[in-house]
Amino acid sequence: MIVTILGSGTSQGVPVIGCKCPVCQSKDPRDKRLRTSILIETDVVTVAVDAGPDFRQQMLRENVTKLDAVLISHEHKDHIGGLDDLRPFIFRQERPMTLYVADTALPEIKREYAYAFDEHPYPGAPTYDIHRLDETPFDIGDLHIVPVKLKHYTLTCYAFRIGNFAYVTDLSEISEEAIEKLMGVKYLIIEALQKKKHYSHLTLDEAIAIAQRVGAEKTWFTHCSHSMGLAADINRELPGGMMLAFDGMKIEIKSETSRQKTRNDG
Repeated sequence: MIVTILGSGTSQGVPVIGCKCPVCQSKDPRDKRLRTSILIETDVVTVAVDAGPDFRQQMLRENVTKLDAVLISHEHKDHIGGLDDLRPFIFRQERPMTLYVADTALPEIKREYAYAFDEHPYPGAPTYDIHRLDETPFDIGDLHIVPVKLKHYTLTCYAFRIGNFAYVTDLSEISEEAIEKLMGVKYLIIEALQKKKHYSHLTLDEAIAIAQRVGAEKTWFTHCSHSMGLAADINRELPGGMMLAFDGMKIEIKSETSRQKTRNDG
């Protein structure tokens, strides 16, 4: 299984429009961050987690020609703002796009994309095959996916565990139940907005603590703000086996990527 970091930035992206800070002025490509999303590819299926405002650009950059489903972590604009750009896949594959969406997120998607849910949609509108997302594990092709419920300030957000890999974005706190479901992952992508405390996102230290607690061997931090600092500087400070994710990064996840279930299926 290959996981591609489509975007590793927070809701404004990096650089931030008009900002003159060292990060936003950096020439290091690791400091250029589109809105957060990943692509998961096996020999059988291709699945995205979230489709934000940069989704079209990300698909073109990675030359993605096939997409089987999109998992929606939550309803914030930087995670659903690109759902209309699923149309080329829908038209070419001649079927609605499969979306896994929680009951808490679906009303916002229906409001934002009302034209796609109209009783008589206009020709060319995107079509979606909505699957209810909750804490029940499910399969897409050879992927066995365990949703993990999180708290993102006042919103419900979902992380996803697939075998020995987990993707955890947008949370302000984590329950013991969620920790238990993540225990034993070898490969972890988890959000870390910045070093300073934030009301709705993890700090770098908080994310490090979670990674250490669940026992991850390799950890990449995503959803980073320009306030995090330069990637080169932060990477030098991090414990072994940890680094900031960057756009376009590809991670090979070895073993336990198929329907093999984990002890944390719930």
